[in-house]
Amino acid sequence: MFPLQLLALLFISTPRHEPKEKERQKGKEEEESDGQRGERPGSKYDLMFRRGDLLEVPRTLFTHFGIYLGAGRVAHFIPDIMPIISSDQCRIKQMVTNTRLLLGVLAKCGSVRVDSVDDFAYGSEILINTMDKVCSRAALQGDEVARRAEKLRGDVSYSLLWYNCEHFVMYCRYGTVMSFQTFQFCKTVRKLLLSRRVAKVTAVLGACLLLYLRTVTTCFTLLAALLPFLIWMAS
Repeated sequence: MFPLQLLALLFISTPRHEPKEKERQKGKEEEESDGQRGERPGSKYDLMFRRGDLLEVPRTLFTHFGIYLGAGRVAHFIPDIMPIISSDQCRIKQMVTNTRLLLGVLAKCGSVRVDSVDDFAYGSEILINTMDKVCSRAALQGDEVARRAEKLRGDVSYSLLWYNCEHFVMYCRYGTVMSFQTFQFCKTVRKLLLSRRVAKVTAVLGACLLLYLRTVTTCFTLLAALLPFLIWMAS
């Protein structure tokens, strides 16, 4: 983990928090606390979304998901290196930059956090409850969905394939941990790597390598034939 921490220290600067900034952050924390108790005033987004709605925004290479909590707040699971290298809550609660996100993916560290709708969307179009059309399970009640998301707030181990933002929202809204993005990715990799054509090419390359190295022995021949055989059987 040390190399990742060193990279984070190199690429993430340490901001100076002025007294006014601390007061503003303190006020923000108080507002979030009031929102959890249902005392926070309404937001324009309450007219667009309902508490417990599943929100998604398209990114360059993937789709990001979150759960609407009401009052313009969204709970979402995002990779973040900052909790590992700093205990300063003011820095951790700042909007996650691309550098923090990338290092968080490599470190497999993330957090379920609550941000504003604007920070969550990051300028992209927001889609609402599109998973309801493809998921075989019925969605839970809105309050139950939001309570699940709020209960999971905090640092969580992140995995790009096995536990990402989509796994998080699927559990909150449908009670099942799955990711259609992961499924499609694995399906595509399987088509590319586990095919008969790849098995034939691997067999030819293995035979050429044995002849080039002049190591045509029983042991090396079996090893060279094992990989294409496994690919052929899995295709």
